Amino acid sequence: MANIESGSGLLTPLQQLPTSGARAVEVFTTDEGIFLAVPQLARDIPGEAPYMNAGDSDIEAPIYRWQDGRFVAHETLPLPGGEDLEYFEIDGRRFLAAAGIRTGKGPYDLDTDAVVYERIAHAWAPLQRFPVFAAKQWVAFSFDSRHFLALAQGVVVDGVVPKHPRDSCLFEWNGERFEPFQTFDGQWGYNWAFVSFGGEHYLAYADHVSGSRVLRWNGTQFAPLQTFSENGGRAFRFFEAQGALWMLHANLLKHTTLYRFDGAQFVDVQTLGGAGGRELCLIDGRHGHYLVRVCFITGTPKAPLVLQQSEIFRWQRDRFDLVGEFATSGATDAASFAVGDQHYLVVSNSLSESVRFRTDSTLFRFDG
Repeated sequence: MANIESGSGLLTPLQQLPTSGARAVEVFTTDEGIFLAVPQLARDIPGEAPYMNAGDSDIEAPIYRWQDGRFVAHETLPLPGGEDLEYFEIDGRRFLAAAGIRTGKGPYDLDTDAVVYERIAHAWAPLQRFPVFAAKQWVAFSFDSRHFLALAQGVVVDGVVPKHPRDSCLFEWNGERFEPFQTFDGQWGYNWAFVSFGGEHYLAYADHVSGSRVLRWNGTQFAPLQTFSENGGRAFRFFEAQGALWMLHANLLKHTTLYRFDGAQFVDVQTLGGAGGRELCLIDGRHGHYLVRVCFITGTPKAPLVLQQSEIFRWQRDRFDLVGEFATSGATDAASFAVGDQHYLVVSNSLSESVRFRTDSTLFRFDG
């Protein structure tokens, strides 16, 4: 693939961020500035054999602040086994929801607390704690003046019996805190995506072993609309084009699929890439609409092949065309943002080629 380092000329590396087992990137803007939060799974233990589920997970999440065209260290949050940080606002109040999969240095405890923080007096103060099991991701969304927080969690491990609730679920804001709203069947939840389209509200849930699914709001709760029964579900993304609703689904074990909603079901239109896709990032650039397919690993956790490139596609009316690959290393997430007219992309890299956690994440300039 020509120009493999720069996504066919669209991406220029600007900064390497010293991360360890980075699992996500969350870019958000407040009256204090532009920030980047990076949950981290673990740090390497000297002398320990390489293993992607080993390491010291009693680690923190760095939060960087944008300054003079780059990110500088600003503050940290305690986040053992960090998987996700989700920024959102409700009625002018600013929140950051944190999820970690485990604590410890081996043996590990998958029963942890997920924390929602509120920004008060220029500091993140804990507002609410949730008992969780192998927590992966929070997603905040709102409609009809209601505010929800979705939690994806769970894992299947021989000999491990959860003490905390293990089902993926929804919480609703009551004005002061989040209350349980709805629970979903699913043993290994990874991800959520929400969209409102044509007066309807849709919620997609990705699960590794229990089938991924799309749900639709029926006026009182989210009801099943469509199920994708294969294993390996990792991420969904919705977008609108040509007056239609489209959906992308990344499956780690197979490929990424583009779907178009026909009014009743999501119909597959195109397959993108191969196995290893973990996350998806859509970019509305100055010269078109783009998709970044973040590529993680193939193989198994005990014998992984750490993928060294991710892919970038351009939207061409009713499909995505591959325009290039770019260097990543066990990539787990990507986020785009703009400062003035300039777009940027930041990618979290979680593993080196030799299966070590200490791997830089990368800030790119995006010229699409």
